[in-house]
Amino acid sequence: MKSKKADRIFLMTIIFLTIFGFSVFASASLGLLARDGARFSGIAFNQSFFGLFLGSIACFVLSKIHYRLFRKYALHIFIAGIILTLLVFAPKLGFTLNGARRWLSIGGISFQPTEFLKIAFVIYFAAWLSGVKEKIATYRYGFLPFLALIAVIGAIMLKQPDTDGLIVIAMAGFGIFITAGGRWKDILVLILGLLTVIAVMAFFRPYLMNRFLTFFNPAANSSSSGYQIQQSLIAIGSGEMFGRGFGQSVQKFKFLPESMSDSIFAVASEEFGFVGSFFIILLFVFFVFRGFKIALKSPDMFGGLLVVGIVILVVSQSFINIASMLGVIPLSGLPLVFFSQGGTAMFFTLAEMGIILNVSKHGKSA
Repeated sequence: MKSKKADRIFLMTIIFLTIFGFSVFASASLGLLARDGARFSGIAFNQSFFGLFLGSIACFVLSKIHYRLFRKYALHIFIAGIILTLLVFAPKLGFTLNGARRWLSIGGISFQPTEFLKIAFVIYFAAWLSGVKEKIATYRYGFLPFLALIAVIGAIMLKQPDTDGLIVIAMAGFGIFITAGGRWKDILVLILGLLTVIAVMAFFRPYLMNRFLTFFNPAANSSSSGYQIQQSLIAIGSGEMFGRGFGQSVQKFKFLPESMSDSIFAVASEEFGFVGSFFIILLFVFFVFRGFKIALKSPDMFGGLLVVGIVILVVSQSFINIASMLGVIPLSGLPLVFFSQGGTAMFFTLAEMGIILNVSKHGKSA
């Protein structure tokens, strides 16, 4: 099929999310600038250069590379993702930050290999299912490979620990599996299994138990995660209908923990109000709608599954982040994609957008 131009509407959505997200990040970072100018410089450089600049280049390059090339090297990409993620346990390469061993430091550059593992899983799982096609509904070619992949990834990520990241990968896997024709009963078995593992782990991992206890009674745990939820709700409520104005958040300077990462939605809500918060949610809803439309027009099964997986990676993290800031679900450490601090996450998000744009170039005409 002759290549055409990328989906312009989806491209504009990405550009708008990126610019709006970076603007909110810049505003949220003023709190850190006031407290620790030296640390602010490092984070700002990481977000702008490694995340935004290099990520934009990756998006452009990958939008030019035919997405079917990823199917050819899917297994190699997945193995590379597993190896990189395992390297966080290497004494001289991996290091612990905030109680979790999720980081690699190579040549003076620090990054989270889990971000690469997420897209590596999506590529490999999409390639596998598009290869077995009509056998997807069988135990041997559908459910069992999915279970094996989640088990391998889960063993590594729970060791770090990174429960939130595992949930995101599992959700992307569920979406790909069902879209490909997998059975719902298999998904239910996997969900129950995953929930059981997390429930058991909560008794051995204090941070998990703390999240659940805080969710049911935030006031009883006002010294840590409960405090974060309380301050987040105060910030969101302070924004009222139209917000205090860009850059005018009060909570980010002293009261709101993780204002540039986990709690950045609260900062946006305080500055742009209910209208701005609702607009952010609508942007992600439109992102899903347009992304799935590209998936439906994909010329082959692999392209469609690839797009579905990437879209779910983005929106699952974002909606879980928003829901946790609103106190609807237990607090999570997941970012608001395009908005939250994280050069690695921004780089891979924009790279993934390049893949979707390439799929849209080869899509069927309406």
